[in-house]
Amino acid sequence: MGISDILCLSGWIAIIFSEGAWLLDIGRLLVGCGVGLISYVVPVYISEITPKNLRGGFGTAHQFMLSLGSALVYFIGTVVNWRILALIGAGPCVLQIVGLFFIPESPRWLAKVGSDRKYEAALQYLRGKNSDISEESTEIKEYTLTLQQISEGRILDLFQKTYARSLLVGVGLMALQQFGGSNAIAFYASSIFESAGFSANVGTITMAVVQVPMTIVGVLLMDRSGRRPLLLISASGTCLGCFLAGLSFLLEDFHRWTQVAPALVFVGIVLYNASFGLGLAGIPWLIMSEIFPINMKGSAGSLVSLVNWFASWIVTYIFNFLMELSTAGTFFIFSAIAGLTILFVAKLVPETKGRTLEEIQAAMNPLTA
Repeated sequence: MGISDILCLSGWIAIIFSEGAWLLDIGRLLVGCGVGLISYVVPVYISEITPKNLRGGFGTAHQFMLSLGSALVYFIGTVVNWRILALIGAGPCVLQIVGLFFIPESPRWLAKVGSDRKYEAALQYLRGKNSDISEESTEIKEYTLTLQQISEGRILDLFQKTYARSLLVGVGLMALQQFGGSNAIAFYASSIFESAGFSANVGTITMAVVQVPMTIVGVLLMDRSGRRPLLLISASGTCLGCFLAGLSFLLEDFHRWTQVAPALVFVGIVLYNASFGLGLAGIPWLIMSEIFPINMKGSAGSLVSLVNWFASWIVTYIFNFLMELSTAGTFFIFSAIAGLTILFVAKLVPETKGRTLEEIQAAMNPLTA
């Protein structure tokens, strides 16, 4: 997390003082590297420090803060120039660098590297001075001893039969999340609303505002309803939202219901964004942090993050070409991928609510148990 903050802070400084495209590009590259690193590390850290009955809520709270930050940036970006926006972006980096001095290392990571006293002290600090940590501490220690018989995992080791299900679930969720159009719709929201004849400012601000309360709902329901139901509802909503947007553009192509079509695009995109915030935005990252054993988390994190951001780059890059070919067809494709996500979650994604990381990983990767 510290390295990520330094990368992001360096990137924002480069952007703030840039006088040409070259320094801007370097700044964007540094921020991109920092975000790519922290996007996996933070969910892993949260999952490793929280008790099983609160892990889902804490993981979704992380997504809520992301949604809130995005909404604030949408608002602030309408009233300040991009240099000031970059300066504001540097603020949280500094805050987190300072904050890292006041939080403990992950107890599970400390146990993995053999720091017995430190991991127990960290666990006691996290659970409270008077809490009984003996059962949780023993479970972590026993599972860590089992994993120590297995060498530290490399990326190629992920393709062994042992980790087949975890890998399929991890890579599958990340690919479906991005190929469903999430970042493309977020990045090109203004263009989508303008092409539909709807106010870009009203549309983008509403998108940002709606995602915040929906993420709060996700936080409240995560450890009650579970991950799978929220993912299924979220994917169903994104499927319907993209279908409505595609249908509205199709009606415009045939010059039917031209007065209604812009509003239908607005409803479809807002429904998509609200549904995405409910589950698909954060739950895949939470599940990734839960299903891989600690000896594979470094390699697994690298791979699933690579898949996620590479898929995002592909979709974002080709989005304009797809829109030129067929605007309606683009959203019908996204809707179909959301439909595949529903089937994927229903058939393959495990429920991890109320289970310790050790229980989840033993079930997902039985040969390491």
